[in-house]
Amino acid sequence: MSQPSWTHRGLGRAGIGSALLMLLACGCAGTSRVVTTESMLREMTDLRALAEYPDPAFTCKQFSSYDRASVTPDDQEKWFANADWGQFIREEKIGGRTEYVMADMAGPGAIVRIWSANPKGTLRIYLDGSETPEIECPMADFLGGKLPWNPSPISGERSRGWNSYFPIPYAKHCKVTCDEKDFYYHLNYRTYAPNERVTSFRVAESEALEPVSSGVAVALTADAQTMSTPSTPGDHPWTRIDAGKSELVWESRSKTGPLTGLLIRFKDPTPPKALRKVILHISFDGVETVTCPVVDFFGAGPGSHAYRSLPCGVSSNGDMWCNWVMPFRRQAQIRIENSSDHPVELHATCRVGADDGWRRRDMHFHAKTRIQRGVPSMPKIDWNYLTATGQGVFVGAAFSIANPVREWWGEGDEKIYVDGETFPSHFGTGTEDYFGYAWCCNVPFQHAYHNQPRCDGPYNYGHTTVNRWHILDKIPFEKSFKFDMELWHWNQETDVDLAVTAYWYAKPGATDGFPPLDPADLVVREIPPYVPPRTPGAIEGEEMTIIEKAGVAEPQNIWGTSNDAHLWWREGHKVGDKLVVSFQAPNAGTYEIIGRFVKAVDYGVHQLHVNDAKAGEPIDFYNNGVIVSEEMRLGRFELRQGENRLTVEVVGANEKAVVKYMFGLDYLRLEAAQEGDRR
Repeated sequence: MSQPSWTHRGLGRAGIGSALLMLLACGCAGTSRVVTTESMLREMTDLRALAEYPDPAFTCKQFSSYDRASVTPDDQEKWFANADWGQFIREEKIGGRTEYVMADMAGPGAIVRIWSANPKGTLRIYLDGSETPEIECPMADFLGGKLPWNPSPISGERSRGWNSYFPIPYAKHCKVTCDEKDFYYHLNYRTYAPNERVTSFRVAESEALEPVSSGVAVALTADAQTMSTPSTPGDHPWTRIDAGKSELVWESRSKTGPLTGLLIRFKDPTPPKALRKVILHISFDGVETVTCPVVDFFGAGPGSHAYRSLPCGVSSNGDMWCNWVMPFRRQAQIRIENSSDHPVELHATCRVGADDGWRRRDMHFHAKTRIQRGVPSMPKIDWNYLTATGQGVFVGAAFSIANPVREWWGEGDEKIYVDGETFPSHFGTGTEDYFGYAWCCNVPFQHAYHNQPRCDGPYNYGHTTVNRWHILDKIPFEKSFKFDMELWHWNQETDVDLAVTAYWYAKPGATDGFPPLDPADLVVREIPPYVPPRTPGAIEGEEMTIIEKAGVAEPQNIWGTSNDAHLWWREGHKVGDKLVVSFQAPNAGTYEIIGRFVKAVDYGVHQLHVNDAKAGEPIDFYNNGVIVSEEMRLGRFELRQGENRLTVEVVGANEKAVVKYMFGLDYLRLEAAQEGDRR
């Protein structure tokens, strides 16, 4: 293999990630057109293959549990219906059990991704008309990377989303079922032309594949940053770009191999507000195909938080890098524009691969950013990620949102239309589900194929950035491609700022619907630090001093509580055990004490005492689901100035409860008793 040429001396480090990527990609060279499990495994790290229109050609579509009430945008209420779980093609009775059919595909084809928020039951995958499933295992094991031939991180759970990218090819037919039904799912699959040769997956042959799948797993885990800023300052001269100016930072002087990497680093200190207004322009063969704010192009969004994936990432030292392969016929240019009010200094480096010519199936790389500020949360809309024409392949999206409230912003589903479809061939179940996580989870995560580099929180407050790269699940199109994402926010009286960068490859002559970037839209919304709402006069349970306890008692965040938290007595106690906490009274006297509590299926029946006085009869805190109670009047009590005590004693459990005797105190509130008030 020829060695790549570099545009700057002293550049780059070829670590385990790059070595494995090259080794696995080499395994594809010279093979026949037969699609096998092994060939698809090797494709999982082959970024060069993304730049070529697929051969053999295929379509990529999705089955999911989307709400079947959504039929047409002419019925707007149902078009945004949200019962996106437990929906299947049909039910079948097999061997005395009910199997729910998730997907039914005529071959030849291949499963390329399965996702769930809550995998349940036994997953069965039937191939080529067999009545015996080729794969039969707990769904959580398959999606969780627990099988020796389907290891983590090819499959696994991240931020409560379960993804398997292990390819399951089939020659004639595939049916996927589960014997439980109340779960969310996506299943992405390829379909090849009827005459294409595909070798079906066989578990009996999976042991022989383990070295390949293990190699892929290592490559997906390894650091994919194959470029870095030289450590010697003289080896990376800074380019100064004054406000309102642009600079050409790289161009091809003669025909070379494809660009295979780009690295940009800003010199400290660069004002954060200025970073978003620095725009990357890349042209291939005289046509500009990349127009993005620099920080958005690398998938990290405003603020440029560190993460790493297979095609791009941001390092903790500020290096922003990508491994996208970008072929061109004759010429390429990279220009950086500074639309901010401040001069910036940066270092930009390109990597050029071996000159293998412009291949027949080569395509130009495209990346464009769309930003819209102040988008109202109502009415619900389909917000466009990408509209493109021509022949190409969609390979990913990076999305950022500025959310000034704590409520969840991403209930909306993806809707992807290929080649003029009137109904989307990808209809999802939630924005976070598309990006591979679940349940509005605000925990950052990273993976070769999907990431959440930023989520300010708490809850879903502030700025969030997510991305997903379609490698094995890339979506080819012959004529047109349209990707909409519903804006479906739980708070109906707010507005948000949205930004998306779409990534795709296309043959020369392709077009897209992105408007020019408006400098006014590049302003990053300032969202003040979150201040949780507190009930006036509340003595917060989670802030009380614990005097005595059996087991574990600690604060827990609960939606709908004052200060967004309660005191949770959660485990290690039994009937007769007590929790004693102290609270303060401003003056000695008689007070009416009001309390608010949490109820749930595993909460107990408890007797409350204030100081030494019994607070009424025992209270049953059972509820089938987590709720915050209405305020309860506990009675009138004589309180001392300063410290007083609340005692909680376990006396039993509701007959319907999961017996754990839990208890949750949101707050107490004191009302000074008025003379003559006998409540």
